[in-house]
Formats: sequence, C-alpha cells, structure tokens
Amino acid sequence: MDDWLLGVISLAGATVRVSTPLILAAMAGMFSERSGVIDIGLEGKMLAGAFTAASVAAVSGSPWLGLVAAMAVGVLMAMAHGFACITHRGNQVVSGVALNMLASGLTVTLGMAWFQRGGQTPQLPPAARFTPLDLPGSEALSGVPLLGPLYSGLLSGQNLLVYGALLAVPLAWWVLYRTRFGLRLRAVGENPAAVDTAGIGVTRLRYSALVITGSLCGVAGAYLSTAHGAGFVREMTAGRGYMALAAMIFGQWRPLPTFGACLLFGFLDAIAVRLQGVAVPGIGQIPVQLIQALPYVLTVVLLAGFIGRAVAPRAIGTPYVKER
Repeated sequence: MDDWLLGVISLAGATVRVSTPLILAAMAGMFSERSGVIDIGLEGKMLAGAFTAASVAAVSGSPWLGLVAAMAVGVLMAMAHGFACITHRGNQVVSGVALNMLASGLTVTLGMAWFQRGGQTPQLPPAARFTPLDLPGSEALSGVPLLGPLYSGLLSGQNLLVYGALLAVPLAWWVLYRTRFGLRLRAVGENPAAVDTAGIGVTRLRYSALVITGSLCGVAGAYLSTAHGAGFVREMTAGRGYMALAAMIFGQWRPLPTFGACLLFGFLDAIAVRLQGVAVPGIGQIPVQLIQALPYVLTVVLLAGFIGRAVAPRAIGTPYVKER
C-alpha cells in the first residue's frame, strides 16, 4: 500500500486520540449550557480529574479506580459551581474561573505534598493505565488492501476511553433530542419560568445537568493522565477546556457539529506534532512555537468569526428566581 495512504490513516488515528478529551469536555459543557448554566470551569474539572485519576491509579494500581475517583471529583467541583450559581445565584463566569484557578493551584500543591516530584505523579506502569485494545480480526485483516489498514490502524488499537468518547456523541444526541429529560433540559435553558409553571423543578434539572458535566469532565481528565499519558504533569490540560468551549459554540450547542469542531481542533494538533522539524521549501524550518500555537489560533479565529452568529440558549447565564 502507498506510504501516503498509510500516513493518512496514521494521521486520522492520531486525530481521534487527540480529539478525545475535547469531545468529552465539549459534550460536558453542552449539557451544562443547555440547562442555562455557563461553565467556564471545564478546564479546572478536567485538570482535577487528571490529577485524581493518576494519583489513585499510582497508589492502587487500577486505572478503573482512578477513573471512578476522577468522575467523583468532577461531580464534586460541578456541585460547588452549582451551589454558587444555582442555589446562591452567583456570577457563573466568575465561579468557573475560580474553579480553574483552584484546580491549577491545588493539583500542584497536593502533588508536591504527596509525591515530592515537583507537582507530578509517579510514572504509571501499563497495568495502571488504559492501554490500546485490539479489536477481533485486526491481525487477520491487516493484509487486506485498504480495509485492513483502516480497521487495524484506525478502528483497532485505540484505548477504551477513545471508544467511549465516540459513543458519547450519539448518546448525547439521543438524550437531548429523544428523551423526556433532554426535552426538559433544553426547555429550562430557554424558558425556565415556563418549566417551573409546568411543575418541573428548575433547580433539580440544572443540578442534574451539572452531574453529567462533572462526570464527563472527570473522564476527559482521566484520559489525559491514564490513557493518552502515563501520569500527571502540571497544567497538562493546556487549555483544552477552553478549546472545548470554542468547539461547542462553533457547533451551536449541538452534538454532531460540536463533534466535527473537536475533530478539526484535534486534526490541527496532530498536524502540529508531525510538522515539528519539517523544512518548508522557500521558508525553511517552521518554528516549533508557531506550530504548537495553531490549535489556539484556530480557537480565536473561530470565536471571532462565529460567536456573533451562534445562538445560545436564551436563559444561559441568568439565575432563575422563582416567582412567589
């Protein structure tokens, strides 16, 4: 098979792997913001989840315990956000930024206190990580032209959390558009007074959305430290929570377009890794810093070009005060 086709398949596989935390975080933010609660704190919940998953996996040797602990911490942080913004009707943007700052400082402080490695966790062995899975028949089909490399090089060989992220997209669509809970969730983000008049608890719905948000952010963080990586390093989310927010806005708070935007960000990130050290004719070697900035430049461009056209849920960012 031509080398260029193998290169394309390899790039597609890398794009999916890099996009996984963005997909999970974007789906998480979509549930929160569809309910009317702005969640700038995706970054902080992902970072806390990454640290918790790596710490628990390092001590217990089980990536599954790390995953559960990361989800629990994500939900705990989401509940803190809800307590400030839903119960006490605080500023949702300020609360989210505060969570990000808390996670940024607390993960490093606890890491230094617990592991004495400058804020990092110990390197995780394969048994304490989510390792790639070989799908049935991948070796037998590897020699088949086109189909074999697609199946064995793209579909097979991913870890379990990658498949979970891909499954989360249709599942999020089904929950939002095909269930009673999803209908009520979308309604509370558009007109909470009408939902309240119908006898449905606005507060309960919004807290339920935040539970989903925290859980998915925890999974995204666990992926970074126990699947994509082999341990926690300080600030390892590297702005992915904000990129997920940009993808969600670009996708108009809908699962499938948001998924496409996440893949676009992941594609740029995967391209950036492959362009490092490559010399362009007439230009020379591209600076590494410029290549690494590509996904973030795209984030700014998309927000500048599309945020004015994006139609957010009408009640987003507005605390609901029950009429007496």
